[in-house]
Amino acid sequence: MTYSIIGHDPETEAIGGAVQSKFPGVASIVLHGDATAGMIHTQAFSNPDHGRDGLDLLRLGATPKDVISILTRGDRSEGQRQIAVMDLAGTSAHHTGAEIGTWQGESGGLQGAHSIAIGNSLSNDGVLAAMVETFERATGDLATRLIAALAAGRDAGGEFRGVQAAGVLVVKAGGGYGGRSGRMVDIQVYDHESPIEELVRCYQLHRLSYFPSNDADLVPIDAETAGYLRELLTRLDLLRTPSDDLWGEAEIAAMARFMGQENYDNRIRDDALIDTEVLKDIRARHG
Repeated sequence: MTYSIIGHDPETEAIGGAVQSKFPGVASIVLHGDATAGMIHTQAFSNPDHGRDGLDLLRLGATPKDVISILTRGDRSEGQRQIAVMDLAGTSAHHTGAEIGTWQGESGGLQGAHSIAIGNSLSNDGVLAAMVETFERATGDLATRLIAALAAGRDAGGEFRGVQAAGVLVVKAGGGYGGRSGRMVDIQVYDHESPIEELVRCYQLHRLSYFPSNDADLVPIDAETAGYLRELLTRLDLLRTPSDDLWGEAEIAAMARFMGQENYDNRIRDDALIDTEVLKDIRARHG
């Protein structure tokens, strides 16, 4: 009663997964990933141990197909397990237990060039195809493409019970907060009437707080922007003595404090440049 997708971006070497289900907190039990191993999804009657053990096997060099074989070999509930595995190279495999095929709705898995989708108790057999096709043709970063694939699955019919919870996890070596955790994105929507839309909203917040600026988004602070920001910083009692320059040391220091307070930690500047994405968000929040 869940559908999910794993995707790989060969250009950035990021790997990640996303899930939606009419089950509260579903992401906490389905999504398992590590920047040193790959991604594993365990759903239907999930066994979270398969996530931990499967990642260990991937680190040891097991193929995704071998991982599934080993995980299910001694599992007496194998017929109720649904598993997808992808390694860091983008090779994937999936398993849908025989008992799942007797449940209401459609169940199974579908592989794409850089993705694999699995689902059970789906409203129709086009849900997984919609997810894979959307992911493969979508543009943007990996999390954006994964969330778009979830939305496509929902719009194609999703699971027959409806929606409740969703999540997205993206891992990459050298990624995450400050480039240290390896977890680029880890967002869970526990219970919401529109979980995928809430996932989108939370991801936009996440990008601003956790991701550094793109060089293409950095522009010099012009006179109009300097005036706007100087007035804002003064109003917030962060700037008391403006410099004589258009954007001098006093403004740079005040802006750094402001950006820290506003959770733009990874986009703080020590020069006279501004991130246009940050500026747009500041204007939306502060007028």
